[in-house]
Amino acid sequence: MNETSLTERTTYVLVDGENIDATLGSSILGRRPQPHERPRWDRLLQFAQNHWDQPATGLFFLAANGDLPMSFVQALTAIGFRPVPLSGGSDQKVVDIAIQRTLVELGRRDADVMLASNDGDFIEQLDPLVGPDRRTALLAFREFRNSGFGALLERGLEFHDLEYDVHAFNETLPRIRIIPIDEFDPLDFL
Repeated sequence: MNETSLTERTTYVLVDGENIDATLGSSILGRRPQPHERPRWDRLLQFAQNHWDQPATGLFFLAANGDLPMSFVQALTAIGFRPVPLSGGSDQKVVDIAIQRTLVELGRRDADVMLASNDGDFIEQLDPLVGPDRRTALLAFREFRNSGFGALLERGLEFHDLEYDVHAFNETLPRIRIIPIDEFDPLDFL
């Protein structure tokens, strides 16, 4: 990939909001997240723009089989995301299906991709996007990302932790992580 082609490109940030919210609630907090504990979604777009120094387009996929959560949709729009509300049958994982189709379509375009999800349902569609002709990244929680992403990481998929790298949260989450000794502060534990 030459330098000129990179500056003309766009990064597409695909957000599996249900997966991130579910992981945050059930695996990290052990309860439904409060509004102040949820990710600051605008920081994902800002991170994408800054990290690869190019414009970012955010697509936020959400299941809307009943009422459309208009206040949330308006908030997403205001911060620069394009909400993608989806409906389908009770047996369909509409968000997963839509993200999978979007990843396939992005494979036909000169664009870079950041996927915000811990879900392994996207590995097959993300696989052909990892290579020398485009940049791809996974934004997730390190300890909860699907282990199937390991092979893609070895081939060049970037990984950025939502809390530690993207800084998507206003508060420190109660996560257990391996601490590099240079970052260890005993006051964090006393």
